Amino acid sequence: MSDCTHDCESCSQSCSEKDLHAQLNQYSCIRKVVAVSSGKGGVGKSSVTAMLAVLMARRGYKVGVLDADITGPSIPKAFGLTRKAKATELGIMPEETHMGIKVMSINLLLEHEDQPVVWRGPVLAGAVTQFWTDVAWGDLDVLFIDMPPGTGDVPLTVFQSIPLDGAVIVSTPQSLVQMVVGKAHKMAEMLNIPVLGMVENMSCVVCPDCGKRIPLFGDADALDKAAQSMGVPVLARLPMDAQIARLCDSGEIERFVCDEMEPAAAAVEELLK
Repeated sequence: MSDCTHDCESCSQSCSEKDLHAQLNQYSCIRKVVAVSSGKGGVGKSSVTAMLAVLMARRGYKVGVLDADITGPSIPKAFGLTRKAKATELGIMPEETHMGIKVMSINLLLEHEDQPVVWRGPVLAGAVTQFWTDVAWGDLDVLFIDMPPGTGDVPLTVFQSIPLDGAVIVSTPQSLVQMVVGKAHKMAEMLNIPVLGMVENMSCVVCPDCGKRIPLFGDADALDKAAQSMGVPVLARLPMDAQIARLCDSGEIERFVCDEMEPAAAAVEELLK
């Protein structure tokens, strides 16, 4: 209904639509939320999330990153965050990077960063929801969510509990990966999450002598075909870059230079406008 308040408890209507979104922390104001997903692990979701956050911060926006990959968190490492998050009367306070990007991850709550998180699905999903309800994010223009792989409990919880304004899907050139990534796209469609576009990671190797782009994984046009079948644009093609890997490993991702990512950041900026 056009006049729906999404408050099902006080509603006298018998409609079947119910708002499952969790309540955002009262000391947070977030304009847009964008998930970076794939459906498969190892394709570079975390690095793409970190680069998008940095690019948006460079454009003058207030940015946050919610690391929803509870069992394999890597966002704090990429940004060089080692301090532990603290709880106040406002809620859990996210840590901030040198550029002022606010970050929350399970690694900021564990005593040791290499401590494994051996939890069952519902507990993992509950932890992600708490990053939305209990963290005092403050004022943000955009919050990026680094999604865990797959289409199970945690991704479903994020898609249903957090009001997403869009999703960026990360893939690599192999047709097998693209098949699995297609599942993530269909999941977003089923839950009415707009897909902003696709980012192809490890797209090629750039020859250091002549600058020629050399595809390593099969058909160079496979992503175009997959994106066309899904009806979404290709936002970026990222070459394999040892420098970005080194920056992530050393916690200095905020120093990266990658012009190929600019169209992806422009798509997020267009969402804000």
